Amino acid sequence: MHPRLLGQPGVGKTTLAYAAACQLERPVFIFQATMDTRPEDLLITPVVAAEGEIRYAASSLVSAMIRGGVCILDEGNRMSEKSWASLAPLLDDRLYIESIVTGVKVRAHRDFRLVATMNDDASTYELPEYIHSRLQPQIMLDFPEAEEEKQILTKHLPFADEAILEYVTSFLQRAHAADERYTVRDGINIVRYALKRLRQGSLTDVDQALRESISAVLGGEALGYLSES
Repeated sequence: MHPRLLGQPGVGKTTLAYAAACQLERPVFIFQATMDTRPEDLLITPVVAAEGEIRYAASSLVSAMIRGGVCILDEGNRMSEKSWASLAPLLDDRLYIESIVTGVKVRAHRDFRLVATMNDDASTYELPEYIHSRLQPQIMLDFPEAEEEKQILTKHLPFADEAILEYVTSFLQRAHAADERYTVRDGINIVRYALKRLRQGSLTDVDQALRESISAVLGGEALGYLSES
């Protein structure tokens, strides 16, 4: 099966896919999808070598196919239907891709898996139905609970004061409760910005530094999610 991970940006979709692949002890390859991704970008691309010859480079996805690894197709819903169509025979029991550029068919190792991550607020294209049915199961990742969110902040910011981490966790949880799209990634940036301002010496009050940071990172309207206390 080839799972599809959906959720807000910054909730850990790519990290989860990477951790799962490592748990299975499979080699991991990441392909960053964009709205400009072409079928040949996904598969095999012609390149001009130093001596002027045309050579063909396999993508990270094709490398994963050959080695029996896991390919994380990041932000897959940014790709057009034409690009998804080139993967249709790979995602069912046929397990191959056909490169029009090179005129070759490449079969996937039986252990190959694809994991597509998708932001539910950044779809450039609708996922074709015939691809939708091939990317299963669908796994939704919601915002983390307060304790989990603080653990993530602590992991990325082990040098930050406990009170600052508590402050930012409380801010994020209030924003989540209001269905605001702020993520733990925003929280990490808020803490880093505030700490930088404090180190510069231009600000000495922690609360003031955090308020300035939140306003700079997310905009002044975000201050409405600060606790009254």
